[in-house]
Amino acid sequence: MPYRHPAMRYVISFLLMTFLLFTGCTAELQPRGATTVPPALSDAGFTMPDGYRLAARHVAPEGPARAVVIALHGFNDYSLSWMVPAGRWATEGIAVYAYDQRGFGANSRPGIWPGVEALQQDLLSVAALVRARHPGLPLYLVGESMGAALTMSVLGSDAPPDVDGAVLAAPAVWARPTMSGPLRGLLSGARNLLPGLVLRGSGTGRVASDNMEMLYGLGRDPLVIKGARVDAVAGLVNLMDAAYHAAPGIRVPVLVLYGQRDQIVPKAAVQRTVARFTSVPDVAVYPKGWHLLFRDYNGPVVQNDVAHWMLKGGAERPSHAHLNAPWLLSDD
Repeated sequence: MPYRHPAMRYVISFLLMTFLLFTGCTAELQPRGATTVPPALSDAGFTMPDGYRLAARHVAPEGPARAVVIALHGFNDYSLSWMVPAGRWATEGIAVYAYDQRGFGANSRPGIWPGVEALQQDLLSVAALVRARHPGLPLYLVGESMGAALTMSVLGSDAPPDVDGAVLAAPAVWARPTMSGPLRGLLSGARNLLPGLVLRGSGTGRVASDNMEMLYGLGRDPLVIKGARVDAVAGLVNLMDAAYHAAPGIRVPVLVLYGQRDQIVPKAAVQRTVARFTSVPDVAVYPKGWHLLFRDYNGPVVQNDVAHWMLKGGAERPSHAHLNAPWLLSDD
């Protein structure tokens, strides 16, 4: 069976069954610690102020860089997910820094949720380090799913990072305000009663992409987390809440990407969140796009559109995906 991305839309559907099970597991968290060292960027990755090491990958163009990207992966994924788009963007003169977020990938204690504040502070530290290494170049945040939610949460905060814009690909914004009351109650009950129970998304019939070879590869990759603790799912919802509430405060240019075949993040949740922006962001909707837009079979088209937006700006995309934006922005 192909690996099915353990995202929110179908993970929560398993929570009801957890009430029938017995477990003595307790909630776990790995929050950011006290400041002990200056943050640093090296070939091995990023060192955070509390000494935590974030594994990272860097793809540089052959010639002088024209722009820089900090790429943020989705839930249970890690930085390897960005190597194909990063290689494409490097040919356009775009340097890419992709790091494993705290609690994911090659970092310590994978699968244990770090908390929204820890993820936000890590991103702020990384952005400051990358900005210092590349002064004067346009700097963009490009987030996929959970990474897009984290991007929104920091950009709409009182102290946002110094960046020139952001790309939100299939943003994970299924926040509590967009959920039904029973679903919110179910999540709360599971978080309190069975926080350590590991949920798995197999057998739901939902897939994250039409690229089966890529999905099989994720299933074989030991650094891709294959399940989700209930407390981690609840933590992800907390992050999506933060993204939803931060949307009106975002002041930098934003490009929102969404696939009409996305089975993970509901269209209605994205619609309600986009409507909260103070100014309507640029939007590109892909009829052949799924949730993992950069890695679908249609991925090269999306990668090209993003490079064009970062380097040339403007509301139009080479693929003309912007012409499908009303599909997302309307309620039809």
